[in-house]
Amino acid sequence: MVSKSQFVLILVVLFVANSKLVFEDNFDDLDFTKWRHDITLAGGGNWEFELYDNNRSTTFAKEGKLNIVPVLTEDKIGAAAVRAGGTIDLWGGSPADQCTGNAFYGCSRSSDGNHYINPVMSGKVTTVNSFSLKYGRVEVRAKLPKGDWLWPAIWMLPRYN
Repeated sequence: MVSKSQFVLILVVLFVANSKLVFEDNFDDLDFTKWRHDITLAGGGNWEFELYDNNRSTTFAKEGKLNIVPVLTEDKIGAAAVRAGGTIDLWGGSPADQCTGNAFYGCSRSSDGNHYINPVMSGKVTTVNSFSLKYGRVEVRAKLPKGDWLWPAIWMLPRYN
C-alpha cells in the first residue's frame, strides 16, 4: 500500500499571451470561479482505476498549493461494496455535484463480483467553463508523485474537442 503523502500533486499555473498575464492561480484557495471539478467514473475513457469527485478530501488548496490526494474507495464505502453489491451514483443534486461525464458508465456503477467499482477516488479540475487560451505561454510548477498505479498528469486540452 502507498501512503497518502506520496499522492499529493502540487500545482501553480500561469498563462501568458502577448507578454501579458491573462490567467494566474497561486492556489491561496480553490477558486471555483476558475476551476470546475470533473465528476465521473468513466476512467478517462480507457478504464483507469480512479473515479473523480468533488470532495475536499481529494482536492483542496493549502499553503498556496493545489493538492490532489487520491484515497481508496473502500475507505469511503467499504471493501465489500467495491467488489460486489455496491453502487456509486454520481448524478448529483446540485450543479457542483453533477456528473460531468456519462460515457463508459461514468455516472453510476455497481459491483457484482465480476465488475468492480473504481478502487481509487481522486480529483480532476479544469478551466473548461472559465478560461481558454489560443496562443501564449503556459508556466506550471508542479511536484508529481511516483509509485505503482499512479499517472499524475497536467494536460492542455481544447475547450471543444
